[in-house]
Amino acid sequence: MNRVSSAYLASYVLSMLGNSIAGVVLPLLVLQITGSVLATGAVAVASALPAAVAGLVMGVVIDRINRRTASVLTDVISALAVAALPLVDATVGLALGWFVLFAVIGSFGDVPGLTAREAMIPGVVRAGRMSAERLLGLRESLGAVVMLIGPAAGAVLIASFDGVTVLWVTAATSAAAAAVTMIIPRSAGAIPATGPGRQRVVLRDGWHTLVRSPFLLTTTLLSVGLVVVLAGFQALVLPVYFTLQERPELLGLVLSALAVGLLIGGGTYAAAGGRGRRRTWFTTGMLITIAGFGLMATLADPWLVLAAAALVGLGNGLFGSLMGVLMVERIPDAMRGRVMGLQNSILTLAPAIGMGGAALLVDGSGARTGAIVLAVVWLATGVFAIVARSLRDLEPRPTAEPELVG
Repeated sequence: MNRVSSAYLASYVLSMLGNSIAGVVLPLLVLQITGSVLATGAVAVASALPAAVAGLVMGVVIDRINRRTASVLTDVISALAVAALPLVDATVGLALGWFVLFAVIGSFGDVPGLTAREAMIPGVVRAGRMSAERLLGLRESLGAVVMLIGPAAGAVLIASFDGVTVLWVTAATSAAAAAVTMIIPRSAGAIPATGPGRQRVVLRDGWHTLVRSPFLLTTTLLSVGLVVVLAGFQALVLPVYFTLQERPELLGLVLSALAVGLLIGGGTYAAAGGRGRRRTWFTTGMLITIAGFGLMATLADPWLVLAAAALVGLGNGLFGSLMGVLMVERIPDAMRGRVMGLQNSILTLAPAIGMGGAALLVDGSGARTGAIVLAVVWLATGVFAIVARSLRDLEPRPTAEPELVG
């Protein structure tokens, strides 16, 4: 692994670690300062909705400027938005309005930052002399490690220091991600040159590319289905189930089990993804996740639920890494920012659908019914993906080397 690949993966880990710690610290801090659960929810909404809009708008910017530059800028925005909170607290004091304001500002770093880092992958693959299969498999595995240690690190920090002080750590991780990204050569973030007739970069082109491509449309629907079902289980069904079982402490282990599965799945794909037929990898991953959600929906035993979560992570690590490789190959490089920005914006809003639907099901019919419905939704999604014509041929397609600018 050379310097370029290492820098890319390190910046990804640092950025994700900062978000993971903030996910633990910020809600507790808002609750501590405002004393209101409603205020905590308001800050979450204030960051989610603008993040989706920012993802759309910034997708255009990412297709206009060097992608490395865009990645650095978004990490800097995230760092400044978080660092502003302890500064405000030290001067005029924090209140709900300040949390909302900087949540909105920070949203221009979150989803756009994810999009910029993903749009840079083809350049990193070229400059890093590492296959996309290995790079994305490693990224999935490292992401799983962060899922394991990030919340724990946040909990330890919040127990050891004042919540406002911990925000400096979160800001520092985002700033460090920006600094490490600067190690990547500027050429890795260059966008392809376009002819005289294709100088305008507009948002609707990303939408047209997405809806006119059966492959991109199918994979986007697949990702939305996975996020909706996972959100429904994690946010509503499983908290109710573990509470009824009088084992609420096991709820935190669900995320750990999912992360362990992702670590194994992503690591397996990184090591062996370049061998064998891609269709086999895809189908295997899908069938494992279908089995995992099916077992989870039984709610037969808390430990069986945890084992099922590990299966879901394992399958997702296999086919999720492959989907990342296919995104690199199938999205036109000049359109990458807009298409991925649109996809990430949709995925930002998808958890609300899963949580809202699960809330209605659990409130009306109980946790078991909600779990069964969610599992059936994923079964239908998985079967559709397996039989879809657009996902039958997943093998590499020869492409011309793009001329780069910037």
